Amino acid sequence: MNLQTITSLQHPGLEVFATLTEAQLRNRLEPEKGIFIAESPKVIDVALRAGLEPTALLCERRHLEGDAADLLRRCGDIPVYTGERELLARLTGYTLTRGVLCAMRRPRPRSVAEVCAGASRVVVIDGVVDTTNIGAIFRSAAALGMDAVLLTPSSCDPLNRRAVRVSMGSVFLVPWAVVDPALTALRDLGFKTAAMALTDQSVPLDHPALKQEPKLALVMGTEGDGLSREAIAAADYVVRIPMQHGVDSLNVAAASAVAFWELRKQPSR
Repeated sequence: MNLQTITSLQHPGLEVFATLTEAQLRNRLEPEKGIFIAESPKVIDVALRAGLEPTALLCERRHLEGDAADLLRRCGDIPVYTGERELLARLTGYTLTRGVLCAMRRPRPRSVAEVCAGASRVVVIDGVVDTTNIGAIFRSAAALGMDAVLLTPSSCDPLNRRAVRVSMGSVFLVPWAVVDPALTALRDLGFKTAAMALTDQSVPLDHPALKQEPKLALVMGTEGDGLSREAIAAADYVVRIPMQHGVDSLNVAAASAVAFWELRKQPSR
């Protein structure tokens, strides 16, 4: 184990955990050199099982022989920086979830055709920027049987630290790609698209035609304004979740879970 005890915030090698922004970690100019941060032993375990490569660990001293012990064995001879809880919190700017962070190499970008190969149910995330919502959508997508997630470039990066943590590692379980324009690419692959929006032409989520579609893509819009008129006009269906008590809509993360369950893949007969 390459264990390094830190006593100063200036210890060499800590930049990835402290001073680099999310944009710098992502490294748009050289994506193959990009890094993301996974937080908590459970999330790091999911990432390792998915084949992602760790480059360094930051671990509270008390977890070296506790929650992080198995991870340390599995991560090989990468640097493991350790120190007391208070020092690490000052370094990162937040208290570590269960005391462990892992810097990992970003996976190579994937194409729409690649992540949608063999898929029958996918979701398009259009302009959703809240990290918590992105993480929750991915967790629901994994749990409720969505085959892939597509994100427009204006959406939050799924490998943002908080999005990864909220997803509980589900961002490593569901294939995903960034695409613009998503609907054209999906139509070329034989998908019908269903825009989640409130319009006079909306059909209810339990409309029989939706479940009968062999390849369906659900399009979810931004937290505030929802989908653009152009996105709604380009979709094959416009779909609403029926509401009661005068409530007009749900948060995008809650709405996605309802939609994924209702329109999940139907068993073969």
